[in-house]
Amino acid sequence: MTSTSGGEGRRGRSIEKRRAMLQAALELFVAQGYELASVDAIAARAGVSKRTVYDHFGDKEMVFAAVLEAVGDRLTATVQVALDRDATATGDLRERLLDFARCIVLEALPSSDYVHFRRLSARRGSWQQDRESASGVGMDLFVRRVEEWAQVGVINTDKPRRAAQHFVALTLQLAFETLERAYPVVSGEVDEILVDGVDVFVRAYQ
Repeated sequence: MTSTSGGEGRRGRSIEKRRAMLQAALELFVAQGYELASVDAIAARAGVSKRTVYDHFGDKEMVFAAVLEAVGDRLTATVQVALDRDATATGDLRERLLDFARCIVLEALPSSDYVHFRRLSARRGSWQQDRESASGVGMDLFVRRVEEWAQVGVINTDKPRRAAQHFVALTLQLAFETLERAYPVVSGEVDEILVDGVDVFVRAYQ
């Protein structure tokens, strides 16, 4: 029992160290950029040795990839919560889709996770790649929900992925572009985009 407890304790400490290193790396990558953030600085901020960072991740590129994955996972979890809460198979389709779109735009987009995801992904690609990756977070989850709707007759399509892409383009993508283009955004402009986009989608697919 002592050996088992000791092993669990070591695993627990290892997990805590990994979390500390990821948080330290996130803060440094966001504040300083990929090139300036060093493994030495990440180790110092996390309170571990440089060797520990290398043992867990391999090199700085792998640390960055792990940070981006962790932030993306948190955003994906936000999308899943919105789907489970708002995008169900019962009730008025227009109302459900509008609630879902508003949740993503008003809760996910302004979140620090989303801001960090955009900044971090921009370090490794063009602005266009950044925009596509940011708007695509959780896309597979939404595609699966649209597939479920198509199977039970909530929407009419034999191309659920294309339908999901249409919805994102009409709502989330346009809202994202508006927030990027103009700040502060005119009051009600983003919500108007979401309402119009949902209406177009419902007319096309219901």
